[in-house]
Amino acid sequence: MIPANFEYFAPKTIEEALQLLEQHGEDAKILSGGHSLIPVLKLRLASPGVVIDIGRIAELKAIKVDGSTISIGANATHAEIAANADLKTHCPLLAETAAQIGDQQVRNRGTIGGSLTHADPAADWPAAILALDAEIVARSSQGTRTIKAADFFLDLMTSAVESDEIVTEIRIAKPEQPAAAVYLKVPQSASGFAVIGVAAQLKVTNGKCEAASIGVTGLAPKAFRASSVEAALVGKTLDEAAINAASAKADAEADDAMEDIHASGDYRRHLARVFAKRAVLAAAAKA
Repeated sequence: MIPANFEYFAPKTIEEALQLLEQHGEDAKILSGGHSLIPVLKLRLASPGVVIDIGRIAELKAIKVDGSTISIGANATHAEIAANADLKTHCPLLAETAAQIGDQQVRNRGTIGGSLTHADPAADWPAAILALDAEIVARSSQGTRTIKAADFFLDLMTSAVESDEIVTEIRIAKPEQPAAAVYLKVPQSASGFAVIGVAAQLKVTNGKCEAASIGVTGLAPKAFRASSVEAALVGKTLDEAAINAASAKADAEADDAMEDIHASGDYRRHLARVFAKRAVLAAAAKA
């Protein structure tokens, strides 16, 4: 299908983009990489009168590792994140997750900010962002606010970003044990989206788990932290029995499991438990 007619703007600064967004209100949509919005436009599931393309705003592309904080601009592409040497050293979970998104064409165009804002329940980024306890920075013409990852994903295709806001940055505290992390998923064969995806970030000392963060995507209408798994791991020696017991709780926070042509709800729950175990085992081995 062909999208309905719309007016197109390509601002060069975030201030200009915010002015346009304030001017046109809810009749406007933000375009970043385009992999989320363009299919919706073509299917006419959305017909905005105005499209504001923020892809040319250079300040939203920066990837910085400064002191104890990692900052990723919302327009950083998946490919740029996957290839970034500083991220591979200080937070390899980000680079590893980015490298598994879609195919090379998708990674070259898709952006982390666009993906997070779209809040697809089968997207890869939410699991990693939750496991890293990230903060998402959103700006409007009224100011800036910071949203914790745990509060960012509200429901199916619904994030905490307001209609007058643009996501500008993702902030992450450097993990204490950056290598003790992994993202594993069962990909849909055509799109590469996650039937189930599990991200694990651990802190391990002498084989004992001191901290655990587990993000799950693909199971429920929104990505979530598997807090039951985390609680069952902390303080335990990471032997197979402890990991088995903890990973059996991977679906505990999912009141509703999604069902579609790719997997039933029961099978998704099973996969969540299996891949939680695999992710924790792999992260513990890296530690």
